[in-house]
Amino acid sequence: MSAESPNPRFSLVIPAWNEQAYLPRLLDSVDVARGVYHGPADAVEVIVADNASTDRTGEIARDRGCRVAHVKLRRIAAARNGGAAIARGEILCFVDADFRIHPETFNAIDRELATGRFIGGATGIQFERWSLGIAVIAALILPPLHMLGMDGGVWFCRREDFDEAGGYDERLLFSEDVRFLWALRKLGRRRKPVQKLTRGGAAGPRAPAIASLRKFDKHGDWHFLRDMIRLPFWLVFAPGRFSKAVHEYWYEDDR
Repeated sequence: MSAESPNPRFSLVIPAWNEQAYLPRLLDSVDVARGVYHGPADAVEVIVADNASTDRTGEIARDRGCRVAHVKLRRIAAARNGGAAIARGEILCFVDADFRIHPETFNAIDRELATGRFIGGATGIQFERWSLGIAVIAALILPPLHMLGMDGGVWFCRREDFDEAGGYDERLLFSEDVRFLWALRKLGRRRKPVQKLTRGGAAGPRAPAIASLRKFDKHGDWHFLRDMIRLPFWLVFAPGRFSKAVHEYWYEDDR
């Protein structure tokens, strides 16, 4: 990591809970992207939002030159907001700790926002591997998101728009990213002229992040299809079971 700038252009926020196994490879990919960025070498600050980790996540982050935000509330949304709270960049970016970012990430975000047509968006994702089960899930989930201009990968927006949209909803245990992009989309539609969300693809940033599939590796390539059926059922008819399943999957899974 290069020397810190007091006024970086980008703040990359990484929410992290017990991510010592995955964080180093993400930071390696960030170093590459910083190296090919067309702006100054110190234009990107990296913030690891340590969400009450019990492993070496915070130590690794500090050793790699990252700023560390300590977030006690065990919510992914709270970790994202906690990282944003100490961010100094004019553009906020968010990526999960088990991802790797594309070398052109910051150049691509710069190009998209410079047009003035977009309030923010996402870079898109590629999966580490494919199978029939993963392809079926992608075919069910991604097209509806794309129709709304949403995507995965690295989410980004200007700092002032993040604040105006209200940040991430800390009441949510999951899907806080979709809710935030929805709020950002609504904010952009009130602008004159209208600002849209941008996403990965032929007409978008073209800098997809590589997503790990550790949940699929652990629970099976078809597990998400099963959960798409039973979780809504439990939400309506067995809220206690729904809450337990959500905590087990997103907050108590062994790392």
